[in-house]
Amino acid sequence: MPFTEVLHPLSDFIEYDLTDDDLSANYWYEGYCLQSGDLLRLPRTALVETIAHSLMQYLAKDERYSREGKMYGILLVEIPTGERRVLKAFSGSLNGQNVFDGWVPPIPGREQVAIQEEHTLAELDAIKQELITLKQLPQRQEYETLSREFEQQLQAMSDRHRYRKSQRQQQRQLIDETISPATLTTTLEQLDEESRQDGIERRRLKQERDTVLQPLQEAIASANIKIQHLKQKRKALSRQLQVQMHAAYSLMNFLGQSVSLQQLMPNGLPTGTGDCCAPKLLHYAATHGLKPLAMAEFWWGSSCQDKIQGEFYGACMERCQPLIGFLLSGLKPDSNFDKEQINVIYEDEWLIAVNKPAGLLSVPGRYFDTQDSVLSRLRRLLTQETMLAAVHRLDQDTSGILLLARDRQTYRQLSQQFQQRQVHKVYEAILAGVVSTETGIIDLPLWGDPENRPYQQVDWQRGKPSVTNFRAIAREGDYTRVEFVPLTGRTHQLRVHASDVQGLGVVILGDRFYGCTAKANRLHLHARELCFLHPHSGKIIHLQVKTPF
Repeated sequence: MPFTEVLHPLSDFIEYDLTDDDLSANYWYEGYCLQSGDLLRLPRTALVETIAHSLMQYLAKDERYSREGKMYGILLVEIPTGERRVLKAFSGSLNGQNVFDGWVPPIPGREQVAIQEEHTLAELDAIKQELITLKQLPQRQEYETLSREFEQQLQAMSDRHRYRKSQRQQQRQLIDETISPATLTTTLEQLDEESRQDGIERRRLKQERDTVLQPLQEAIASANIKIQHLKQKRKALSRQLQVQMHAAYSLMNFLGQSVSLQQLMPNGLPTGTGDCCAPKLLHYAATHGLKPLAMAEFWWGSSCQDKIQGEFYGACMERCQPLIGFLLSGLKPDSNFDKEQINVIYEDEWLIAVNKPAGLLSVPGRYFDTQDSVLSRLRRLLTQETMLAAVHRLDQDTSGILLLARDRQTYRQLSQQFQQRQVHKVYEAILAGVVSTETGIIDLPLWGDPENRPYQQVDWQRGKPSVTNFRAIAREGDYTRVEFVPLTGRTHQLRVHASDVQGLGVVILGDRFYGCTAKANRLHLHARELCFLHPHSGKIIHLQVKTPF
């Protein structure tokens, strides 16, 4: 594929020049260089997210990109002349094809095993067809039909025999009262014979059932054994092909080193390793002398269990994260990363307050790709700290003041102030629409569905009380700048109070999670002020930071 076909000018996606805000990081792809041990990072910036949103608009216009859900990626690069260009990629294949004009191609290596792959895929397809035949074996349906018919006959017979038994019991009672002793024995023998004949009839029907069904059962059992053997063979063939492909796949980093996937992950590779966006993009940049500046990956198409269309995601823990350190090798490590990214606005021996940027977690998440956070960065920076804990939380996409305690007593006392609603918080937001009401109180109970976390909704039966004061402070065209003062601290409280029709009915600009469709490079929600009682000095601490939008 010609080099220029996949290298796009910025003007294909955006129409404005770069600013400092566009270059700020909302997320970092990171990994350790295998040679030097340096921690290497590549940011996801506001600019590359804006480029990605432009790509989303393009994808939305073509139904080919909505048929199946998958990850898409954007890499902003610098070419040798110093100009900036854009690469784009999709994970795996798209509608059964691996190569599309304008998209970064798969990592080389597939062609080396193309003949073996074609042979194996043909064999796998033959196994698939045989499995279908065995699962649709005519004897299965015949067995189900005849088994059901025999069951019905047995049930009808049982009902008939039960009725006849009841009749015989009544006859025996009448015999005792009316019949002469001379004929009693003969009559009872006749009734007993009827009972024996019923038993014989039932046994004969069961024997007939077994005679008819047994050959069918044997054929089905034989087919099931073949199915198990074919599944085992299919699994072995798939594993063998995967190993061959991973041995042939060769990744290159920015040191010019080329290593196979099998060498990078000798303990085993999950299916699809090397086919994700990040490895495709970084490998292509390294092999074509392009300097990576920023990268973003997002989900598009039908949502799956943990992926939402239009949302950004970091490197996947199993397939991509183990490769990032190697792929970034050759880039200059940023030793001043923590100091530059953590803006401390207040600090004493008991507590620290920072101005958290949008896109950064307050505290680390559960998984490897969610470890980057305010707390983890401060812990790396303040290595002498014995205890450091976030007293409260801000959503990942919300910027603003975050308070951390440096000892357990301070943490307990500040946490108590938050729980007892003694901390005064002020947020500023831009809403993607016009709000006619000047001031008011929003009192709506919020409930989070355990099956759809972290999404919150108004629920008058199950919801927990949540109250927010609001004030419209400016109207800017089709947007409204609003000041929020939350009296409670529920998850996504301000976002739901803004978007829900029972609240303001206008979503916060950039809040795609709650339905914003307007173009925006971030969630326009900022924790502007925080006022609390210092647990040791007894003084009122009033912190303020400038709203960045």
